[in-house]
Amino acid sequence: MQYRIHKILGSITVMASLLLAACGGGATAPDNGGAAAPPEPGSTDGGVTIRYALWDANQQPAYEACAASFHEQNPNITVKIEQVGWDDYWSNIQTGMVGGTAPDVFTNHLAKYPEFASKGQLVDIQTLVERDGVDTSQYIGRLADLWQREDKRYGLPKDWDTIAIVYNKDMFQQAGIDEASLNDLTWNPQDGGSFGELIKKLTLDANGNNALSSDFDKSNVVQYGFIPQGAGDAYGQTEWSMFAVSNGWQFNEGPWATSYNYGDPKFVETIQWYANLNLEEGIAPPLADIESLEANTLFSSGKGAMTTDGSWMIGQYIKDAIFPIGFALLPQGPEGRKSMFNGLADSIWTGSSQQEEAWQWVQFAASPECQNIVGSFGVVFPAIQTGVDAALQAYQERGVDVTAFTEQALDPDVTFLFPIADHASEIVAIMEPVMDSIMLGQATAADALPLANQEVNTLFQ
Repeated sequence: MQYRIHKILGSITVMASLLLAACGGGATAPDNGGAAAPPEPGSTDGGVTIRYALWDANQQPAYEACAASFHEQNPNITVKIEQVGWDDYWSNIQTGMVGGTAPDVFTNHLAKYPEFASKGQLVDIQTLVERDGVDTSQYIGRLADLWQREDKRYGLPKDWDTIAIVYNKDMFQQAGIDEASLNDLTWNPQDGGSFGELIKKLTLDANGNNALSSDFDKSNVVQYGFIPQGAGDAYGQTEWSMFAVSNGWQFNEGPWATSYNYGDPKFVETIQWYANLNLEEGIAPPLADIESLEANTLFSSGKGAMTTDGSWMIGQYIKDAIFPIGFALLPQGPEGRKSMFNGLADSIWTGSSQQEEAWQWVQFAASPECQNIVGSFGVVFPAIQTGVDAALQAYQERGVDVTAFTEQALDPDVTFLFPIADHASEIVAIMEPVMDSIMLGQATAADALPLANQEVNTLFQ
């Protein structure tokens, strides 16, 4: 086991380099809209409080530990962490920027930062990186490059993630299914492949019939074989992206592309299959239940045998599940196994009145010291190798096998980037209600998606 872990760790850098090379692209950087110039070196005397926002409550204790260590080294700077859930996080950030009350530093996302940058709301930290000699090669692969647009840089990496199957070990044992078989599952949008068959086998009605039986009553399900994460918006990171891309589809042509492919027949058939798990087959819960109760809560309370989720949720499932859980590789589609690869970073708001102190915190949060602390909490895989070492050690000590996530991350043929392009909020505003309507059965994917794709691509004209 120890050899396997070291082998995984030693290969991650190669993985990320190949991944970015395969997804290369470029475009002219937008005018920064009068963004404030990077701060000059300044005094931190007098006591300064830096407001730092993040959306993941699971990571808050880890960053509180980092903030305490930072304060010990910088007694005149206090970091105040403000945690707000994902659903409200981005609207709060944007409203705060407009109203002049945004946090000094906030956790940023690849899908979000292009829009903030184009509005001049993010400090370009490249001159600060150069001034203080920050070694961007310390970050796994080329994670740091994802936060650059030409000669500007808008964040320093904090972590990376992939997606895997989360499953209920008890339900598999009761059904007489070998857990190891999960790693050999196949999928297709016509009949679901062996993955679809497994979902049916694990779905039970009140009379004990599974969905492979002609007596199965889909109106009276007591155990679902699969709990989707929801409709997703424009990206479907944990919901449908792995199925669509494994079917030979791609979001766009790579970072900074100026068109999307939501009308592609491969995407259309994937999304209809995904919706029909509930609408036609009754082997997944309805969207209303997922949205009101949340998929991870439904799963952790024993309502279903499998779900798909990101590596940042490992600790949450371990804590919440009332049964033993496991993690398995995603099924292989017609074009192989595919997982979205994403990485977060911290950015500085241009409206901050204490940008120098904010930079000191960003630099520390992206340092080996903080990332090792974060890794030791076993909640995410940090962007620096020693932090990943610490995370794997933390999971190993808890007896949790997380290699489904790391093995997928190692293979450049498996991973694909979270789309990086302009107009993210507008794209989400178009796609989210469309995806909801398909999942609710109010529209078909064939009718709704080509029209939505035209609307999305008009944004770039």
